[in-house]
Amino acid sequence: MKVYRPLLWNVISQAALLLVAQWELGCSGMTLNSVPLPRAPLRSPRASARALAHRQKRSWVWNQFFVLEEFTGDEPLYVGKLHSDVDKGEGQVKYILMGEGASSIFTIDENTGDIHAIKRLDREEQAYYTLRAQALDYHTSRPVEPESEFVIKVQDINDNEPKFLDGPYNSRVPEMSPVGTSVVQVVATDADDPTYGNSARVVYSILEGQPYFSVDPKTGVIRTALPNMDREARDQYLLVIQAKDMVGQMGGLSGTTSVTVTLMDVNDNPPRFSRKSYQFSVPESLPVASAVAKIKALDADVGPNAEMEYRIIDGDGLGMFRVSTDKDTQEGVITLLENLDFETKTTYSLRIEASNRHPDTRFLSPGMFSDIANVRLTVENVDEPPLFSSPLSKMVVSEAAKVGTIIGTMSANDPDSTNSPIRYSIDRNTDLERFFNIEATTGIISTAKPLDREINAVHNITILAIESLDPAQVGKGIALITVMDINDNAPVFAIEYETFLCESSSPGQVIETISAVDRDEPPSGHRFFFSLAAEAVGNLNFTLRDNKDNTASILTKRAGFQRRQQSLYRLPVLIVDSGTPALSSTNTLSIRVCECDGDGSPQSCGAEASMLAAGLSTGALIAILACILTLLVLVLLIVMMRRRKKEPLILDEGP
Repeated sequence: MKVYRPLLWNVISQAALLLVAQWELGCSGMTLNSVPLPRAPLRSPRASARALAHRQKRSWVWNQFFVLEEFTGDEPLYVGKLHSDVDKGEGQVKYILMGEGASSIFTIDENTGDIHAIKRLDREEQAYYTLRAQALDYHTSRPVEPESEFVIKVQDINDNEPKFLDGPYNSRVPEMSPVGTSVVQVVATDADDPTYGNSARVVYSILEGQPYFSVDPKTGVIRTALPNMDREARDQYLLVIQAKDMVGQMGGLSGTTSVTVTLMDVNDNPPRFSRKSYQFSVPESLPVASAVAKIKALDADVGPNAEMEYRIIDGDGLGMFRVSTDKDTQEGVITLLENLDFETKTTYSLRIEASNRHPDTRFLSPGMFSDIANVRLTVENVDEPPLFSSPLSKMVVSEAAKVGTIIGTMSANDPDSTNSPIRYSIDRNTDLERFFNIEATTGIISTAKPLDREINAVHNITILAIESLDPAQVGKGIALITVMDINDNAPVFAIEYETFLCESSSPGQVIETISAVDRDEPPSGHRFFFSLAAEAVGNLNFTLRDNKDNTASILTKRAGFQRRQQSLYRLPVLIVDSGTPALSSTNTLSIRVCECDGDGSPQSCGAEASMLAAGLSTGALIAILACILTLLVLVLLIVMMRRRKKEPLILDEGP
């Protein structure tokens, strides 16, 4: 069986089909070049005959057919012809077609072997079809030749326009970029066959965006086309880029996309003050570190390129003021460093420079990125309260001072030019017990009550200075009065001692060590002297030894102490301090006689314990307590039983 591709007649018919296709595609601008001719070579009748004779050497010849895509004729499109050597034209052979698109897309005339396409084909959906052909005996349906396979290839026409799959585009480029700076690359794809003709060969052009930008026709790279594009004049451009196939020739298909180009800011604009001089008024009462005024240099740039630095470069207010940058507003904030005084100086002048924090070296030139403004600050007079010559005055007074003793003087003046007279008083919230007085016109402070250092050693009182002409103007000062100590308190025992003496004590044994305290605080510290009071000097039981370190030891003078004879001794002790004059006090030490164990620890003390120990033993005491407890239990049982007997008997009554 032979597979015949149309020869001269077939070529002529295909050419006619191409002309028809050209005519139908004319409305879209396509030319015949868009629809490639079949690739079968044109042969002369003699060459074709030689080819047929050559193919007859084998019974089945495979070949490839070409079908023009998107053919829209009224009749099925003729593809080619199959023929078997067994077929003598007597109707004894029939042809069948199998494989991709058999019957649904491609049909075969079983008698002649002619193949037709019955549907419009789209190469972009499927570029070729693989089919199988079979020649059968018409009556028995048995194969007369082996089955063979062939391909029908769909021939491309230019029926797809280029598309920008990644569009629309957004890109950024620094302002003032040199001509030719790359902005972005756009890419268009064409679904047509890139291996056949120019249907998929795309060129780029710019429809909108000139003369600012250009596009490379082959690569689609967009570049700047003008120098010195200024963001401050225009910050965004909308470009329309076209991609056209057929290498841009007439009749090619095209697609477009948009490209939004945003100019990024660079620091190409200097800061400028809106005016060269500023004037502000400042009240003299403004606290230190307060904001005095704000100035601002304007910059057409944005972001970090518009960040400012301010500094004072000259003027008579260099030590009185400083300037810093507000990071949020980029203003220059002038703040006060020292207190103002209208009576001393009424005006200050400053020369302030504003400069860019991040200058661009490409545009940098001397003085280009800075500007200077003159600032004049006028101090306003404010009615100020009186000021004390010393806000804190330290004074000293003896706690022995008599009422009316002068301690010191507080003095204040009106700082204003009016020089109003001053009246003084004590803020009684700081002197609730009214220990002090102050002379209203002179500010002399004196005692009003006796003072006691041991109750309050330091008095912190507030002195008020009030203007007579304007009582609302009040100044405040502090008088810190320290009360000096005198020796007016006698020493006493440091604690309340509880002293025990064992019956077995030997002579010269230390039974207690005593110390003293004194509420006074002499400058050189305490020194106490201990001795037995006069009435106890000749006693035969105890003696006292002064240890010379503000302590004293109590010692026994004999042995043989008995609780039964005497269980408690009282020993008067005299304590003298080292003050001038010296003060003394007599303190009584109580000493109890106790029975002690082998380690010298007291077990029982006093006469009562001695009597109890002499009459009853510990076992007897326990027995007595047990008997008493037993009697109590019996009494409780008897009482409970008698109560139960007295309870009335409750009988259940029948219905």
